[in-house]
Amino acid sequence: MNLPEITEKAILVVREAGDFLKSESGRFTAGDVEEKGMHNLVTYVDRESEKRIVEGLSAIIPEAGFIVEENQELQEAGHLNWIIDPLDGTTNYIHHIPVYSISVALQRDGEFIMGIVYEPVRDECFFTWEGAPSYLNGNKISVSKTRKLDQSLLATGFPYHDYALMDRYLALFDQLMRSSRGIRRLGSAAIDLAYVACGRFEVFYEYGLHIWDIAAGALIVKNAGGRVTDFKGERYFNKKRQIIATNGKTHIEFLQFVNTYFKPGR
Repeated sequence: MNLPEITEKAILVVREAGDFLKSESGRFTAGDVEEKGMHNLVTYVDRESEKRIVEGLSAIIPEAGFIVEENQELQEAGHLNWIIDPLDGTTNYIHHIPVYSISVALQRDGEFIMGIVYEPVRDECFFTWEGAPSYLNGNKISVSKTRKLDQSLLATGFPYHDYALMDRYLALFDQLMRSSRGIRRLGSAAIDLAYVACGRFEVFYEYGLHIWDIAAGALIVKNAGGRVTDFKGERYFNKKRQIIATNGKTHIEFLQFVNTYFKPGR
């Protein structure tokens, strides 16, 4: 597979979908917003963006399947799959908060081999592929060199409906606020991961995410020199829907905080 060429073509598809998101921003009304579940919102913009991305990517690799957020009728294939979040940050988008993104990854036999995160408002396109560095608009990026958590800026998110772990999660949040330079909650996990990759954040952590939220961003972090695990420090973070993405240098210290509240085996 010519992954650089595939990535280049996929970026064009993603950028066109990003132009659509920007053009529709502010045009829809409250009546266009639907609830898929408690606090889980969707609009015609999400669905149309996904449709355009699927059509564009199908032309690049016709045999690939799809793992997508909105259209569950699209089938996952055995060998190659595109993983798509057509609008990560829907709630921000609906409320005219200009922090949202598109996330597209390519998976081969269960491993992520290409990732794109595009933030349309800032026109920032983060991307990478297997064996390559990570890039922002064509320029190589790397994670920060910060080694201590008390000198780090963190990012997190909160679940929309799964509150089973919230007491421990909030206790961890309280401790981390006291032990870092602060915690940000942007509302788009894909952007959070991209910002770890380029050194804006040292750490991003969250639970309850889906594969389309994190697939592209996780690979971008890894190829920028970072580390991605679950709350136990294991690499198969997606299976437990937990993620810690760091610059690598703060990972062990951060895990020590997490394990105080989320002990291995629990």
